[in-house]
Amino acid sequence: MTTTSSVVKPVSQMQLAPGSVVTIPNVSWQEFELILHELGEHRAARIAYSQNTLEIMVPLPEHERPKDIISDIIKILLKRTGRRYEPFGSTTFKQESVAGVEPDACFYIQNYQRMIGRRRLEPGDPPPDLAIEIDVTSKTTLDAYKDIGFPEIWIYDSGRLRIYLLSNGEYTESNASLTFPQLPLNQFISTTAERAWQVGSVQALEEFEEAIATYQVNS
Repeated sequence: MTTTSSVVKPVSQMQLAPGSVVTIPNVSWQEFELILHELGEHRAARIAYSQNTLEIMVPLPEHERPKDIISDIIKILLKRTGRRYEPFGSTTFKQESVAGVEPDACFYIQNYQRMIGRRRLEPGDPPPDLAIEIDVTSKTTLDAYKDIGFPEIWIYDSGRLRIYLLSNGEYTESNASLTFPQLPLNQFISTTAERAWQVGSVQALEEFEEAIATYQVNS
């Protein structure tokens, strides 16, 4: 359930159950930074900030398995294509005074060497090449991602994968991925994510690897 509120007490004192989404309007950049500091780094909640509006989301347990499965699929495909990467999980990415967002998972691929050893992001660091969002109780808005400049976003919702590519400052839904352009990703990911509920993650991923063995996977 989504609720709209104003900042009337420390956000860390808000009791948010799994599946909750709270939208807080009229939040300045300074207030956003203070809220991030207050919430700390070790928390279940995810945040998105754009156009002076802050969203705080607490994932449900059913949110985690698709996130892990899709992340593992990406790692398998990158290994098959001989590409190295740096995973940055749900790191907070910010465009100063404009936007902030925490993807469910994300990967540096083109700039992976630059990000090796990074414990904290530095000014001028590029956004990741690929971000993942799992929609269960709330729907991902792309404003913050657009402001920061993520090239590619995958949104998994109710068994369906939607791919968004950034072009000329706007996102367009695409049938193909920039990262893996030759694969029917929606078919593979939907099947593997559902199989994980039925047979477990390890077997589902083994079946995925068998399924892609017949595909010519190039970088």
